[in-house]
Amino acid sequence: MRDGSGEESNVAPSVHSYSSRPGSHRYKNAKKGLPFNLMLVGEPGLGRTTFLNTLCERQVAAPAELPSPEQAHIAEPMRFKHYAVDMEEDGMKIMLNIIDTPGFGNGTDNETCFNQIQEYIEAQYDEVLAEENRIKRNTKFKDTRVHAVLYFISPTGHSLREIDIELMKRLGARANVIPVIGRSDSLTPRELVLFKQRIMNDVAHYGIPVYNFPNPEDDDEDEETAEENAELRTMMPFATVGCEEVFNEDGRPVRVRTYPWGVVQVDNDEHSDFDRLRYVLLNSHIGDLRERTQNDLYELYRTEKLSTNAAAAAAVAAEAAQLRAVAA
Repeated sequence: MRDGSGEESNVAPSVHSYSSRPGSHRYKNAKKGLPFNLMLVGEPGLGRTTFLNTLCERQVAAPAELPSPEQAHIAEPMRFKHYAVDMEEDGMKIMLNIIDTPGFGNGTDNETCFNQIQEYIEAQYDEVLAEENRIKRNTKFKDTRVHAVLYFISPTGHSLREIDIELMKRLGARANVIPVIGRSDSLTPRELVLFKQRIMNDVAHYGIPVYNFPNPEDDDEDEETAEENAELRTMMPFATVGCEEVFNEDGRPVRVRTYPWGVVQVDNDEHSDFDRLRYVLLNSHIGDLRERTQNDLYELYRTEKLSTNAAAAAAVAAEAAQLRAVAA
């Protein structure tokens, strides 16, 4: 695998067990690579940086520096941090662009953060809309629309908090929101099962529009895909554990977190949902996430935007006509 600079990365042999499904094969002929834009949103301490590096199988992002004692009381403002990584998954080249949101959730009033994230996503739609309206298209135009948002939920073991509910509701109208539980290894297996149930009950109760692995409308799709989607729905929210160190166990590479009470294997489905989530993002559902962004989310935003612009233009025209009538 190569990073954005084109340098070889020092990664161990693949530790993943899933193979691609037929739906991802049509993208393998993309010579330059398939662009995929992934946003990570979550409060500090939920393992976003470790997740990012584990996802890319190399150190892409450095751990955040701890503030000095003199500045510890100052809340860091939220900003957008971009990482570009060229990857290859099962013969498919992927140009992965990750947008991280350090500083999210640091303050007591998160309304500013909510607005910033929503405005960022909408700004990418605006760029595409402007490009579509050009008489002469830019052949080098880069589509930066966000294809998926991973929202990291704190492993409280209780239920969704107000900040979780409000932000996921707002973002779900503009992006494919996939909820994940950060640092899920802090919960016992029983606690994790109950926590997942409470979260999905809240998602249903509050009408939060998360990406719910919809079945294909194409009746020719095989039954295996429908069964896979049904299984993925039962796994939500995905329980994630990150680890950047790779160890050798019986001749095969494994990523393990060691604790006094035992070990957690990041890529073991009995310990974590990380491997399955990675497979979803970079293989089995990369096409559906891109297509839903284009055909559903962007088209909805485009219709709303054009309707708003048309209404504004009509209001201006009506006011101008009224002024002309008064002047006459």
